Amino acid sequence: MTDVQADRLYILSFRQRDELAASAVRAGWQVVAARRSEGAERRFLTGGAAVAVIDARGSLAEGLEAAAALEDAVGANGGAMLALVSRGDLHAIPRFYDAGATHFLASPFSEAEFVQAVRFAARHAARMAGDWRPSAPADPLGWRFDLGARTMQLTPALAGLLDVAEDASPRTLLRKLDTAERRAAVAALRRLSSRPATAFANDIAGVGRVVQHVQHDAAKRRVDALVEPLGSAPNSTAAMHDALAGARDVGGTRRWIDRRLLAGAPLAVVLVALNRFEVINTAYGRAAGDALLRSTYKRIEEAARETLDKGVLVTRMGGSEFLVATQQPRARIDLAVERIAGVLAKPFVVGSSIAVLGCRIAIAERAPQDDATALLRRASEALADAKASDSASVRVADADRRDAPVDRLASELGTAIERGEIDILYQPQVAMGDGTIVGVEALARWEHGTLGRIGADLLFAAAARAHLEIALSDHIQQIVLQRAAAWPEPLSKLRLSLNLTAGDIARPGFADLFLDRIDSSGFPSQRLTLEITESGLIEDLSIAADLLTTFRQAGCRTAIDDFGTGYSSLAYLKSLPLDYLKIDKKLAQDITGTARDRVVVRGVIDMARSLGLSVIAEGVETEEQLDLLAKEGCQYYQGFLCSEAVSSSALVGLLEKRA
Repeated sequence: MTDVQADRLYILSFRQRDELAASAVRAGWQVVAARRSEGAERRFLTGGAAVAVIDARGSLAEGLEAAAALEDAVGANGGAMLALVSRGDLHAIPRFYDAGATHFLASPFSEAEFVQAVRFAARHAARMAGDWRPSAPADPLGWRFDLGARTMQLTPALAGLLDVAEDASPRTLLRKLDTAERRAAVAALRRLSSRPATAFANDIAGVGRVVQHVQHDAAKRRVDALVEPLGSAPNSTAAMHDALAGARDVGGTRRWIDRRLLAGAPLAVVLVALNRFEVINTAYGRAAGDALLRSTYKRIEEAARETLDKGVLVTRMGGSEFLVATQQPRARIDLAVERIAGVLAKPFVVGSSIAVLGCRIAIAERAPQDDATALLRRASEALADAKASDSASVRVADADRRDAPVDRLASELGTAIERGEIDILYQPQVAMGDGTIVGVEALARWEHGTLGRIGADLLFAAAARAHLEIALSDHIQQIVLQRAAAWPEPLSKLRLSLNLTAGDIARPGFADLFLDRIDSSGFPSQRLTLEITESGLIEDLSIAADLLTTFRQAGCRTAIDDFGTGYSSLAYLKSLPLDYLKIDKKLAQDITGTARDRVVVRGVIDMARSLGLSVIAEGVETEEQLDLLAKEGCQYYQGFLCSEAVSSSALVGLLEKRA
């Protein structure tokens, strides 16, 4: 059975695994394909592949982390790494190169182009390898079924493990599986009638869990299978870890940290522990606990990436503890900690109830001679101190630096407002039908001399600390309306979207105050859209309904913002007088994910349109996202695909370019 070990290829694709595997199989490769990055290094090595394909299309962050995890294995063994990226992510190619990628291919590409790129990578690996041989087991596990002769042949190693003859019949092999595994195997074999490759999992005594990668060679009329050992059968902890998209295993996390420490880079780790998680797990069951952990991971990841941007690792360490590792300056780390604490302080939906949990956080910065173990130990000790404290929710390892940057921002905010340091930028809103910019969303920014650009979330957190929420909100509303009223002619027909805060909604007499502000500015209310987020509506739904009704009667339009991040209650859409529904960027970007993701996005759009609402998608970054959202009926979008938030003068230039 020598030719069953044809050239082997490892494919990691978060969204299009089966399509890529099928293309590679048709080109003659023996494929080990995966959708998740856990254990990627081991699977690459034990699978005997010389080429690893990392498909980062639509999953840029996950792709970069996977490439970094494979860097040592590919480099040490003389292999090659082919990175597939979206056209809109070409800027990330240098980062893939730094992570060990040797070859690149940008979408859209044909199957022939993909196969050719794999072949070039394989030639590179052959030149680099020298005497190296893939580190697959000396006695591979596999089998072949000849469709013409109806005969089965097993490798000696697999026959020995199963205690059957090397020419055992398919029926004999199926009897080795339990009922559920037998059904999975039969279903997989049936799928080969419509696709060239598939896989199923089962247990083998003495080996544990295995994945059988099955391929149909129509020309030779045979079915080949490569049996990949995965170790012991997955337990609930492993299953939960798999459910946290983008999360690394603990070993991979330590290797990621060690590589950066060895390079001499500045590095800090932040450990986050969710409060009272055990209570939820006990009261509502494991399924509810797992859902809560997924929501926690998502909130932490979004908060970390919003504040730390580049070079950040977010992972779950076990139980209800999470880790954020970054090379950003301490000031930015402190801002991230404030942001994480803020998002985890917001209520979670658990079953049919709402739970407020909160968290404890520890920070540890690298010290001389630190390795990953030492750095994580100091962070864990600080986290233990934070858990034991009745008051301090944030502890810094080996330091007495508890002054959060939000305190500093709070102390300076009043002066910044008086000096006019709070600026306004505008993000375009674009009609999907013809690409016309029809409006903008006004976004507050503070260019801080030390901490850099401060966004609206931290700006209002500082305002809350300084008891300046109303002053800040009034200031922003006044300058947004005054500046928009003075826009030059090219901007004179654009709609203006302005966010109202939960504090605005609850203020007695706010409707009259705000309508007077509109009249005083001279900006036409017919071109104004007022946005309210889901999170600001939970306790004030009736008040919000009355307020929005008043504004609509005055000619304004209304929108619910960030739909999909909070409770997504249908009651909001039924009870509030709305004109627009804005899909949160994470939900909108899911349109390029799995079929299930697309069903969810489609359902939101269909529901909104059936209620007579126009739909705006936030955070659109790629042509693929735009195309799929348009096909599902979304009418407008905003995001980096058109432009980031810009000044009014830059907005004029953007309109002229698109004219």
